Amino acid sequence: MIEHCWHHDHDILEIRPVAELKPAEFRALAAQVDPVICQHGALHGLLIDARNFRGWQNFAALVSNCVFTRNQHRHLHRIAVLSDNTLLAFMPQLLNHFVSAEVRPFPSDAEESALAWLAHHG
Repeated sequence: MIEHCWHHDHDILEIRPVAELKPAEFRALAAQVDPVICQHGALHGLLIDARNFRGWQNFAALVSNCVFTRNQHRHLHRIAVLSDNTLLAFMPQLLNHFVSAEVRPFPSDAEESALAWLAHHG
């Protein structure tokens, strides 16, 4: 399951994977996000709160995650990843090869710093 909320008047999207991710969840999230992108033209930031990330249900869910990221990255300026997981700490370096947005990792207790970095227009 993916929970989400908006910050800074729909300028920053926060997503929180809280269970194993399934393909349908990315389609449902895109249905929520796409209208906001159409209305605002872009998102300044995406905060991925991966502190409780449990992985993907199957390979199809991983592919759905990649498709969602590929479709949305053109509309993002920055992506912040919150996690203390050493494997997920490599996520920003991996994402930098596939997305045009600037990606940066943050320790799990640095949510305010991550939001401040995402909100900074520079």
